[in-house]
Amino acid sequence: MTSDGVRTTVIVITWRGRAHIDACLDALAAQTRPHRTLVVDNASDDGTAELLVAHPGVGVLRLPRNRGYAGGLAAALPHVTTPFVAWLNDDAAPAPDWLEVAEGNLARNPNAAAATSVLRTPDGDVQSTGVRLTVDGHGADATGNGAVFGFCGGAALLRTDVLREVGGVPAEFFCYYEDTDTAWRLRLAGFDVVRTEATATHLHGASTRPGSALFHRWNERNRVITLLRCAPAGVAVRELARFAALTALLPWRDLPDRPPNLRAVLRLRVLVEVAFRLPAALRARRLVRRAATVPRRAVWEAWAGR
Repeated sequence: MTSDGVRTTVIVITWRGRAHIDACLDALAAQTRPHRTLVVDNASDDGTAELLVAHPGVGVLRLPRNRGYAGGLAAALPHVTTPFVAWLNDDAAPAPDWLEVAEGNLARNPNAAAATSVLRTPDGDVQSTGVRLTVDGHGADATGNGAVFGFCGGAALLRTDVLREVGGVPAEFFCYYEDTDTAWRLRLAGFDVVRTEATATHLHGASTRPGSALFHRWNERNRVITLLRCAPAGVAVRELARFAALTALLPWRDLPDRPPNLRAVLRLRVLVEVAFRLPAALRARRLVRRAATVPRRAVWEAWAGR
């Protein structure tokens, strides 16, 4: 805890968030726990910068170009001096006790390095209670009441020192899977991710378009890179081979109204990007191994398909 009683720095990443960031910052101002707020503005050009001036006490880190969600988090981390750091989407409005509940869960669980949130749609439906690991290595939203593999980066709380120890935030991901990759590294290092009842309302996709070609490109690329960095070697090679094999077969299949992730051109682009990033992914894999106290296979067998 800092001398002023603040435990958490809340990092809000925004890009052209003028239409919804007010609700996020107003919800943070209503929190029952003291905290610091740092907004990372990814070179917005819609008047977001001018709007932020109307929120006194909010720190702003304006980047010269859009570095995405992962890049924004990585840029902000050196500025965090509190024991905890929260990740928060600019289209999420946390309940007044969100931070109090999340901090309490980490305080009660010394081996926990991250706490999830319950993300709800504006209609009140559960959108996510954390991240589950599928049998093919996807990080998918969990919606049940059980334990979770990881946290959804839309609203989560982490121990700052542990996050730094396991390598920080993968800025090169730009967007998506930075949370699943981080959860992998936390678990490999022997830490837990705890599911909590800290709640936030989340618009989801206010800055990106879920289901778009770009969305699928980021997701498919970053899933494979996460596996190359963190998963057992056999799993990573198998999933990369499956992705390549399906891509090769697609031109021969009659699939009307194909979603973007089943279009050969998009998948070929993903394979090119993975190949380009492979040396960096393998270097990161070695660093992950050095920090690990739990075998990759043990994490995979405990959580994949659960």
